[in-house]
Amino acid sequence: MQTVFFAPEADIPDLRYDAAFKAVFASETPQSRKALNGLLSACIGRSVSVISLNANEPAPTSAWDKQIRYDIACRLEFGELADVEMTLHPTPNEPFREEYFAAKLFVSQDIHGMEYRELRNIYQINILANGVRCKDEELVHCFRFHDALHDLSFNGQMHIITVELSKAENLAREKPVHEMSAAETWAVFLRYHRDKEKRSLINEILGKKEDIAMAGETAQAFSKEELKYFHEMSKLKYELDMQDRIARMKREAREAREEALEEARKEVREEVREEVHQEGREEGSAQAKRETAQKLKTMGLSAAQITEATGLAPEEIEKL
Repeated sequence: MQTVFFAPEADIPDLRYDAAFKAVFASETPQSRKALNGLLSACIGRSVSVISLNANEPAPTSAWDKQIRYDIACRLEFGELADVEMTLHPTPNEPFREEYFAAKLFVSQDIHGMEYRELRNIYQINILANGVRCKDEELVHCFRFHDALHDLSFNGQMHIITVELSKAENLAREKPVHEMSAAETWAVFLRYHRDKEKRSLINEILGKKEDIAMAGETAQAFSKEELKYFHEMSKLKYELDMQDRIARMKREAREAREEALEEARKEVREEVREEVHQEGREEGSAQAKRETAQKLKTMGLSAAQITEATGLAPEEIEKL
C-alpha cells in the first residue's frame, strides 16, 4: 500500500460538509470506492461492497430542498440499498426525516414478480458531525422495529444507523489506534482530519487503515481551485442553513403568538358567555321570586311573611 500522510501544513477539505464528503466518497475512482466500502462496512458492522452509485434526486434549489435529500445513494452486493448522509448541524427534526426516508428507501424496491420475503435490507446511515443524539457513550446505534413494551425485536430489514462524531473525543484522547474498531477509527478520522494538533494521530490511522488512507489520498489530491470551491460551498451551505433556521424560528414564533392570541380570545369568549348566563340566571331567579310574592300576596300573607319567604324587600312587595 502506498504511504499516505498529511503534512503539518496541508490544507485538507472539511469532509463534514456535503460537497467535500460527496467528492471523496462518491467519485468513480478505485480509491473513492474503497473508501466508501470501508465507511459503509464500519457503520453496518460487516463487510459490504458497493456495486453501483444510484442517481440521487435533482440538485436542491433551497435549504429546505436540501433537507429532503441524502448525500450518497448506492446499491450493495446482494441487492441491498444504502443511503449515506453527513449532517453538520442536526436539527431536532432529524430523526423524523431519517425514519421517513428509511421507509421511502425500503419501498423503492420493485416488488413486482417477487415475494415479500425477497425484499432486501436497506441501510439509512446518518453521520452526525455535532451534538449528541443518544445519551450514552456508544458511538454507533442501529435502530430497527422494536416492541418497547415487551422488549421484542421485529427483526425487520430496515436499519437506521447513526454515528455521532462528537463521541470520538474520548477515543482520540484515551484509546490507542490499534485497539480502535473500524467505526471508531473512521469517527476519529472524520472528526479530526483537519485538526493540525491531531495530525500525528491522523497519520497513524492513515498508515494502518487502508480504506481510510484511500479517503485521505482522495481528499489530499484536490487542487487549490477545488479547495476554494469546497470552502465557498461550505460557506454557502452554512448561510442557507442559517437562513432556513431563522425562517423556521420566525415561523414558530409567529405560530406561537397566533396560538396564544387565539387562546386569549377563547378565554374572553368563555368569560363573556359565563357572564351572560349568570345574568340570565339572576334575572330568572328575581322574576321567579316576584311571581311567588304575587301569589302569596293574593293569598293574604303579610309583607313581612312574604319578605321572609322570598327575600324581596317590603318596598318591592308593595309595588306588586
